Amino acid sequence: MPTGDPDPNSPQFGYPPPSTPGRRPGGLGERFVARLIDGIIVNIVAFVLSLFMLDKDYWFLVTGLFSGVLMFGYFVLFEVTQGSSPGKKLLGLEVRGPGGAAKPDAKQSAIRNAFTLLAVVPYFGGLLAFIAYVVIAATISSSPTKQGKHDELAGGTQVLKR
Repeated sequence: MPTGDPDPNSPQFGYPPPSTPGRRPGGLGERFVARLIDGIIVNIVAFVLSLFMLDKDYWFLVTGLFSGVLMFGYFVLFEVTQGSSPGKKLLGLEVRGPGGAAKPDAKQSAIRNAFTLLAVVPYFGGLLAFIAYVVIAATISSSPTKQGKHDELAGGTQVLKR
């Protein structure tokens, strides 16, 4: 039975081996802070947009709808065009496509960020999104390449430190 740390270049959890030698994967803590920064940006926009809604009795549902859809669009747009969201860029992180591609394509980014749409589910969306975040955090923590379940589902995308 082998001992020691697993080889970060061997496939784990269904991920292809990283092809960016000399670059370290973005850790869970810095990815969390980047996601928090991005979440603040998106939720400020969602809140402002909700102020313009006609039916003020259901603003909390509208905010969830706006924040889920905006979060999804925000991440897909920035990952596909820039390779990182503003929060990731601020922390020196970038999203690589499978096999070390410079950026994920639109389909890979959409799959990778689909969990953000859980916020649009009325009443239970927040709980579902929280569960998705816990699963993603657990899989990032347990992966030697720091890839989460969402990275695996997207074909092996990876967040790297610049």
